[in-house]
Amino acid sequence: MDKNELKKIANLMVSPKKGILAADESTGTIQKRFDSIGVVSNEINRRDWRQLLFQTDTFSDYISGVILFDETLRQKTTEGESIVDLLTKQGIIPGIKVDKSTHPLALFESEVITEGLDGLRSRLEEYLELGAKFTKWRSVINIGNNLPSDFAIDINSYHLALYAALCQEVGLVPIVEPEVLMDGNHSIEECADVTLKTLNKVFMYLKQSNVYLEGIILKPNMVVSGKECNKRANSELVAKKTIEVLKESVPSEVPGIAFLSGGQADQESIDNLNAINIEAKKENAPWELTYSYGRGLQSSPLQIWRGDTKNIKKAQKEFEKRGLAASLAREGLYK
Repeated sequence: MDKNELKKIANLMVSPKKGILAADESTGTIQKRFDSIGVVSNEINRRDWRQLLFQTDTFSDYISGVILFDETLRQKTTEGESIVDLLTKQGIIPGIKVDKSTHPLALFESEVITEGLDGLRSRLEEYLELGAKFTKWRSVINIGNNLPSDFAIDINSYHLALYAALCQEVGLVPIVEPEVLMDGNHSIEECADVTLKTLNKVFMYLKQSNVYLEGIILKPNMVVSGKECNKRANSELVAKKTIEVLKESVPSEVPGIAFLSGGQADQESIDNLNAINIEAKKENAPWELTYSYGRGLQSSPLQIWRGDTKNIKKAQKEFEKRGLAASLAREGLYK
């Protein structure tokens, strides 16, 4: 493990004005997105969509790294250039999703565990050879009646730590993603309590696992009300609660926090990120606070593209617009 290299890559991933694009949708997830625009989800169409994003003129102005799906990491563009080379020549760091998605947690109704630790070391070695510099593993925590259980938080946090240790051993920066879902009618206070408990457990296990905290990126949820909550909290309260929770749970050695959008509406994810960065400056938060959005950056360009080459430039313009808005919000300068 080269700590200096891990720290260097992690810091580049949270460079000022930039965020991380999550383009790692599984085959099943991207099929749902394509179904919504009437496009067949095959390897060529998936490549063409992601190539459209990666070839946007100002892409590197607001994106520092891209989380790729296994298929994309191995693909070439229509011009025959590898996707990894396309990104690297723009100064964008290629990364890879390495978990194998969530599955029911045995004997715990409505709770899940993320699988993928079996054989992970050899897969990481291959991804490093293919050009990846960082990885991502997502764990999911549900809020509901008597949820989450202590065991669900504990086992998912433990798996995140094992994953992170394996990545650093090989030489890859791990994105550690414990997502407390916003599904449900819970209050922002309930989300804050569960998020704090989860993050404290995650960092307990990361430290026990000898993970080098200066060589990771945290990708958490923002502290928000549930989607079905009668009165959802505004951006100012989201910012206040989020910074409070982070200051109680995240060590200052962590170089950056890249928030997931987590099902928020496009504009909501921008407004909340902007408010969080304004609050962070007031509170002298020690980390870079940025974004790692997927749907929040891609959904409106996807609706414009619809699989038609004539729409590529228009879709790229919309993607650029979304990226620039996120970039400004990442600095607390969005208006």
